[in-house]
Amino acid sequence: METLKDFNLAIQRRSHPELTLRNVLTRRAPAFCERINLAGSNPQAGRAQESDQNSASLSSFISTLVPTLVLFTVFIILFLLFRRKFKRNYEPRTFLGSLRQQERSTSLSDSFVGWFGTFSKLPDSFVLNHQSLDAYLLLRYLKIASATCLVGCIMTWPILFPVNATGGGGQKQLDLLTFGNVVDKNRYYAHVFVAWLYFGFVFYMVARESIYFINLRQAYQLCPLYANRMSSRTVLFTSVPKTYLDEGLLRRMFGKHVKHIWIANDCDELEDLVEERDTAAMKLEGAETKLIKMANTNRLKSMKKGGQNDAPMGDGNEAHGESGSVAARWVDTKKRPTHRLKPLIGKKVDTINWSRSELQRLIPEVDAAQARHRAGNGTFIPSVFVEFFTQAEAQSAYQSVTHHHALHMSPRFIGINPEEVIWKNLKMNWASRVIRGIVSTAVVAALVIFWSIPVGFVGILSNIQSLIELAPFLSFLNNMPSVIFGIIQGLLPVILLAVLMALVPIFLRIMAKVAGAPSLGAVELKVQNYYFAFQVIQVFLVTTLTSAASAS
Repeated sequence: METLKDFNLAIQRRSHPELTLRNVLTRRAPAFCERINLAGSNPQAGRAQESDQNSASLSSFISTLVPTLVLFTVFIILFLLFRRKFKRNYEPRTFLGSLRQQERSTSLSDSFVGWFGTFSKLPDSFVLNHQSLDAYLLLRYLKIASATCLVGCIMTWPILFPVNATGGGGQKQLDLLTFGNVVDKNRYYAHVFVAWLYFGFVFYMVARESIYFINLRQAYQLCPLYANRMSSRTVLFTSVPKTYLDEGLLRRMFGKHVKHIWIANDCDELEDLVEERDTAAMKLEGAETKLIKMANTNRLKSMKKGGQNDAPMGDGNEAHGESGSVAARWVDTKKRPTHRLKPLIGKKVDTINWSRSELQRLIPEVDAAQARHRAGNGTFIPSVFVEFFTQAEAQSAYQSVTHHHALHMSPRFIGINPEEVIWKNLKMNWASRVIRGIVSTAVVAALVIFWSIPVGFVGILSNIQSLIELAPFLSFLNNMPSVIFGIIQGLLPVILLAVLMALVPIFLRIMAKVAGAPSLGAVELKVQNYYFAFQVIQVFLVTTLTSAASAS
């Protein structure tokens, strides 16, 4: 280009006869040929020069970092302010009267930063004794993850940053620190050995924490506080054959170690009645509260106008009506809370009167249904709760084979609290549980496969410059300011990927319940297994491969 430009300039300027085509080619040819040879011998040179001009790595990093720091600062400030004001939410164990003195946590300072020292000095044993095992392990996981990242930075940065920065690839901005800037392939051995070293450290931490968890769980379950709980001595058997749904037969099977046996009943009808009763009770409570607020508002307005406190707003008979009370003297009948029995087309009724009549009908029905179940007149379902005298006997029954046929009286669960049980899943027999498990696994596999489409799109967004080269009609994006371009390439993919990943656990929990998990803990465990496979394939493989493919 410079040669042709000089030649055209010589043609236009006749006053310089010495600037001929021959002189120009003689003067410019060596540099021009050297540039062509360099580009031919190093195919990355052309791309490196182009990436020098179009690199948005620094703007992408800043566009992602600044909003993150702003959100971090805002949430930290809000936490420091709310911690002092809402102690019941942030420090409930320091003052609640339902806790014994030895069960309460240490009270922290009310200053903004003065509580850091006291909080940091709390030992791990204190957290374990004042919280659950799951809460303690979550805090330990965060601590181990932070330590692993810190050690990884110490291992990789001092070695790989100089190797990449001096790689000679001609990259600019933050791309200078990537291995794409390395031209000499022998330098990749540094990445290999550092990766071996770091992954070896990660494997060591995983093995160490696994051994620690096994020992901690055993010690925690053997402590008197946990061993004396009824849940630690109760085993749930699912997929129990009909012939075994007999208390006498189960006692002969487990021997004298059994303390209590509860055969689960089909409570669908009772649950529907209880749900209707609770719905009517909540409607009544909400309507009564709304009526009281309306009456008090009208009373205050009347007092401001100089009226009497007991002057009625409605007619004279309203104060003596069935649903009337003090509030009836201040609220007109037409303004009382109402609702429709069916959406849009249902009959409009007075909410308070309707709720009271419904409760008068439902409460005796619920009591009668509960009495039938207590008397053992309900329909048995294939699940049994067996309580043993000691934890060792419960563990022995939990780990032994209780039926000679496969999939009968299994799976078994121990340590389940009643509020964690998903009662509708206890009705499944072994065949239904197997079919549901296969269907749910197939649905999750299809989700993993077809979720590649939106995740792949997010991966392409992370490398917009290569996308523009493949689709020239998107070249208008180069005209945008560098800040907006960095937000689209750096921050937008992170937000979209976070939204996509947040939707997945909700669906996986539904699939885990469909598969027949009988407790919330079993649901979360199955979701973890599903989600791990999902993230390995989608977050790691698909995003990495699509981004690399769009850049190649």
